[in-house]
Amino acid sequence: MDESTFQAYEEEIQALEEEIRLLTEKYEDIRQESTFFSEEEILKSIKSFQRETQGETRGHESPSDLKAQLESLETDLSFLMELTGFHFTSHSKKTVEKTRDRTVQKHRLSGKCYSFSFQLEFQLLEMQNNEKVSAVVSDLSIIMESREDSNMSKFVSSTEERGDLLTFFRSLLTYAEWHEHRRRTFLHFKAKYPDIVTLPEGLLGDFIILKNPKISGFELVIVWKIHLDKEGTTTPVLDLLPKAPKQVLEQRMSVESIPGRFRSALRLFGIEAAIENLIKVVGSEK
Repeated sequence: MDESTFQAYEEEIQALEEEIRLLTEKYEDIRQESTFFSEEEILKSIKSFQRETQGETRGHESPSDLKAQLESLETDLSFLMELTGFHFTSHSKKTVEKTRDRTVQKHRLSGKCYSFSFQLEFQLLEMQNNEKVSAVVSDLSIIMESREDSNMSKFVSSTEERGDLLTFFRSLLTYAEWHEHRRRTFLHFKAKYPDIVTLPEGLLGDFIILKNPKISGFELVIVWKIHLDKEGTTTPVLDLLPKAPKQVLEQRMSVESIPGRFRSALRLFGIEAAIENLIKVVGSEK
């Protein structure tokens, strides 16, 4: 092998090493910033990166470990969004100040947590002191694109005043999970007992009505409220409202005792079991 051929191979090897280094840096950038972008943007970035990799390394094999890392990243992101219930649809940031030990950025973020859509705007101040980094959120503005809810409005106002992003996300997740749980529970009982269960306000309503088609005018209304206080604590509140004509009251147990018995069943058996037991009782009446 002459010297010119050896030199050509050496240059090719060096070029490939540099290419691998740049690709690795790109991957690290994607992994570090992945949580700040929407699922759609992340997938677009991954596909674009893969196209660049294929184009730049044409004629050479792509590093198998890098490909595996990209596939793992895509899987992890999908799993994280399914696990948390949060799907971020857009994000933008603007640096308004940057010094050696201080950075100020304005962020805009929108997304969805189950059935609740939200938009956030806030300013993030990051300060570095030796090896420690601190972050302070200010000018927090929250817009909830959801059903009218006075409790949610009070919670949002309180959170904006405190600038507490962590509490907002934690509380919104719990609140949204309870709404989703209620929706699925209503759907389950409507599908299982279609002749007894009715949903006047649909699956997103906060009550269901139990009626025995053989007993005219007799109804039990199960009200399921989900209370959110201004500190971010979510509490499910259930109650039973009976409705019966006079002739039914004279023939059956006192209606006034039914709500108390239902609340006792809630404490003993839980929400789903208490509702199902009540449905069976209503369905058994002739």
